[in-house]
Amino acid sequence: CPGCRVIFSHCLCALRPQVTTRAGMCLIMGDMEPLKPSNTGWLIADVVPDTAAFGWSRTQVGPALRTLLADPQWAPCLVFPGEYAAPERIVTEVPQDPGKRPLFVLLDGTWSEARKMFRKSPYLDHLPVLSLQPEQLSRYRLRRSTRDDHLCTAEVAAQCLALGGEPQAAEVLETYLEVFSNHYLNARQSVPPDLEDAAHLRLRE
Repeated sequence: CPGCRVIFSHCLCALRPQVTTRAGMCLIMGDMEPLKPSNTGWLIADVVPDTAAFGWSRTQVGPALRTLLADPQWAPCLVFPGEYAAPERIVTEVPQDPGKRPLFVLLDGTWSEARKMFRKSPYLDHLPVLSLQPEQLSRYRLRRSTRDDHLCTAEVAAQCLALGGEPQAAEVLETYLEVFSNHYLNARQSVPPDLEDAAHLRLRE
């Protein structure tokens, strides 16, 4: 399905939630990330109305991305582990700028890609780095990570929304991710999706 990237027998487009959020999301995506069926950045765009996505390039930055980061309605912050940033850039709470909306800049790719993007994107060096302290391990089941504390992109976005004072949107995104994962895995195993399991019921609520 072009809408949810799952085979038609397991399509979840009818379950796509509608949420109003104050925050926006800016996804900077690695080379192959948009083409991977298991990519969760698309789920963020389904839930958060003001989501923009850009391909990453080491040598050039598109004008649309520069315009977004300079837009006076937004207060952008780069979401990345603080251990990789200079201490003076690190914040642990969403920066509050009167009259501006938070814009969370997420580096969407494998862990090695994300680290390279962080190191080699000088146009992001002026942004504060929001360092999350996840209280739970990742529940993402579609790819393996060498570290249990690495969250997938949608999990990171949900934590940002919760930290930014939008717990309902955060819960919707987390639940939508769980439903997507169920459909994706069931499709791979040729098992019909259970539309009445706990995650589907929560999402409908």
